[in-house]
Amino acid sequence: MYRSEIAVDLAALRRNCATLLRALNGAELWAVVKANGYGHGAGDAAGAALNAGAAALCVATVPEGLVLRRDQPAARIVVMGPATNREIGQARDARLELVVSGDDIPPGVRVHVKLDTGMGRWGLTELTSSPSLEVVGLMSHLATADSDAAYTEWQVERFRTATSAYTHLTRHIANSAGALRYPSARFDAARCGIALYGISPFGTDPAEDGLEPVLTWTSQLALVKLLRAGQSTGYGREFVAERDTWIGIVPVGYADGFRRDLSGTQVRVGGELRRVIGRVSMDALAVELENELPVATPVVLIGRGVLIEDHARVAGTIGYEIATGINSDPTRARRVVLS
Repeated sequence: MYRSEIAVDLAALRRNCATLLRALNGAELWAVVKANGYGHGAGDAAGAALNAGAAALCVATVPEGLVLRRDQPAARIVVMGPATNREIGQARDARLELVVSGDDIPPGVRVHVKLDTGMGRWGLTELTSSPSLEVVGLMSHLATADSDAAYTEWQVERFRTATSAYTHLTRHIANSAGALRYPSARFDAARCGIALYGISPFGTDPAEDGLEPVLTWTSQLALVKLLRAGQSTGYGREFVAERDTWIGIVPVGYADGFRRDLSGTQVRVGGELRRVIGRVSMDALAVELENELPVATPVVLIGRGVLIEDHARVAGTIGYEIATGINSDPTRARRVVLS
């Protein structure tokens, strides 16, 4: 018996691509599938995004790009993180495109030069010379597109000024938040990740931007028991029943990606929202029930109205971290792909 099931709805992902393409109004959509497609499965996400009109795929590392290349022999794949000398040779052989943050341009590889317009990480402060023939793109990255409009527009204009002499190259700066809210950031392409998977880059209900959650994570009640007043559940006795209380034990915990700091969030038990109580264990969590329910009652941990964004607020983090932290190893969960 599987302890939980992760279902990935690729039709929803394709609809999210369509939403992003409408927002981009002619600019290309580049699908970011790093970190195993934000926990959704990089190969499945890449194929669905390309079928829905994405013009390129973006990953963080050369090894990620090499894995994708086996399934996508014709796709444009951009590696956004740094590469070692050995990886540069592998990228050349596999026809991967690389991002560089300095003046040293590797020969024989299509390259995107990154400018630091205010993120304060990778990138040149300015272009000191005309890009070489290997350079096919100029890029930067937005630091506050989800929170600070003035700073975002300042970054966009700084990028526009720095690259105005090179409009023959592909220019790209927008992430998901930039693509959805900043027309000035469109340029030639946008690198969209989190929105592709129907998770809001703003931490709000994704439906506000026309996005649909792609992932559903379900389990079931493995045990139902009555706590008498004064009895507790979980390590540290963080939950002590004030009155006789029915609880359900779900066989999912922080080893599966249901974080320890999600105590207090809500999940759906038998169709009703119920509070997670006590301390989340490595392999189990407890939910407070209204009354006794049968063992095997379905539990929705994410999806069907249980939003990753709501979990993230309880945990004091962002939806990205919740999604990428889900353990889809077949020894822990059954994975289902819905086309």
